[in-house]
Amino acid sequence: MKAMLLEHAGQPLRLVERTTPAPGPRQIRLHVEACAVCRTDLHVVDGDLPNPKLPLIPGHEIVGIADLVGSDVDSSMLGHRFGVPWLGRTCGNCCYCRAGRENLCNSPVLTGYTADGGFATHVLADVDYAFELDRRDNPVAQAPLLCAGLIGWRCLKKAGDAKRLGLFGFGAAAHIIAQVSVWQGRQVFAFTKPGDVTAQELARQLGCIWAGSSEDRPPAELDAAIIFAPVGSLVPAALALVRKGGRVVCGGIHMSDIPAMHYELLWGERELVSVANLTRRDGDEFFAIAKQAKVTARTTVYPLHKANDALEDLRSGRVSGAAVLVP
Repeated sequence: MKAMLLEHAGQPLRLVERTTPAPGPRQIRLHVEACAVCRTDLHVVDGDLPNPKLPLIPGHEIVGIADLVGSDVDSSMLGHRFGVPWLGRTCGNCCYCRAGRENLCNSPVLTGYTADGGFATHVLADVDYAFELDRRDNPVAQAPLLCAGLIGWRCLKKAGDAKRLGLFGFGAAAHIIAQVSVWQGRQVFAFTKPGDVTAQELARQLGCIWAGSSEDRPPAELDAAIIFAPVGSLVPAALALVRKGGRVVCGGIHMSDIPAMHYELLWGERELVSVANLTRRDGDEFFAIAKQAKVTARTTVYPLHKANDALEDLRSGRVSGAAVLVP
């Protein structure tokens, strides 16, 4: 098989030929159709996240067709399409798993971080943590739903019943969850990097009632805000725009330092919370909602060997919507 391999953090990925792996117990092997490129992949490659498995094949927004199954897996799954997310497996025994909070598992397997991912022609996945997908849909459009969509959905649930919702960082996750929010009848306010008129125009096309810079003040007070951009200074900025009793949700796995801020920004029973990983229940909920809301991911396609270009475009803010690798 072919794969883009990370050998050392901070270095470009290298295209390699590897023996195509065989699945073990409770595993399926997928022939990869598409793998979206997530900002988390960027954090892994750049060394922002500690202790990745090295060498490593990144990628955790994977769509593919099962072409081989391991023991204890029904062979009728062959030929079916599956999606593989960030959460590749959990221990099932820690206090979090036993409480139904598997996203906080103490010993998880994380796709494209502690296990090889989907920047390749083939990938192994735990059948119990893979989502069966509709083969009638476009795999390129499905791929961003596996993380940008799922994390966006978990963030949206954390935001509660907010009628006026702010989204900071209008990239892959925000452009998907904005569609769900508009479908739910919320008023969505999109905040982008100063001068990013492309993202602001996309936000308006997707039904946001206002789009502007993260330095601008929207025309209404927010009930809640979700921060997808990994920029710590957005935390006090978002708190300053949220009403008393409102909530700010931090949706990223990594963020630059949050600057010192006046307690007044948090006072008034405002809440600041984070989102970590996802659960399989999130997936079951979100894929059904995405169908009903007719969510469509905006994508830019790159061939597998151009993975470094996709990462650089994401790093530089040149991707509108989501970048997707197609082997």
